[in-house]
Amino acid sequence: MAEHRVVDVHRLGHTQYPEADRLMRDLQQQRLEDEIPDTLLFCSHPEIVTMGPAARRDQVVVPDDYPSTDVDRGGGITWHGPGQLVVYPIFKWDLEGEANVKHITSKLEQWVISSLALIGIQACTNERMQGVWVGGAKIGSVGLAFKRWVSRHGFTVNYATPKGRVEALDGCGLDAGTTTSLDRVGFEISGDELIEALLSNIPENLSRTDAKS
Repeated sequence: MAEHRVVDVHRLGHTQYPEADRLMRDLQQQRLEDEIPDTLLFCSHPEIVTMGPAARRDQVVVPDDYPSTDVDRGGGITWHGPGQLVVYPIFKWDLEGEANVKHITSKLEQWVISSLALIGIQACTNERMQGVWVGGAKIGSVGLAFKRWVSRHGFTVNYATPKGRVEALDGCGLDAGTTTSLDRVGFEISGDELIEALLSNIPENLSRTDAKS
């Protein structure tokens, strides 16, 4: 039987991005030193566009009316804001099936897909691009940073974002309008519903168990 590991879950609510970034860095160091177990953060952020190394390399331009900041995770640009669930796994990735970044990213994508299926939403991956897709639209992004196989950053799921904000951005090889929100493709769900679906699906997808369950 595959090993299962306990996860400490924190619901941070609406959190400023710099505050979440500081917390992630502190927790990553604590996890490296085995002072804490694997830790999962759920939150949302006020509007901000984070720009990874790929976006800076490709000289992606974020419009002036969007606040933005550089980050060190994989990937290009990612919009954050109201109506988006942000999930940060501060995990030590050394269990079965976690041999490389591609496998870990795929695990996170499949966790989202199987969790959305629980609430009646059929999602999938795209063979060319990372992330989670529904009906040809991208509704979730994945981007991680690692230190000795302990991760920071994570993934997003857009469920009820302000109309036009995420759609107006382009970058990461995607045209403006490709990334959108679940409510725009016909699914009305809440952030709490998403969290509960993800928590119920941790053991099957991540070989981990919520410490409170």
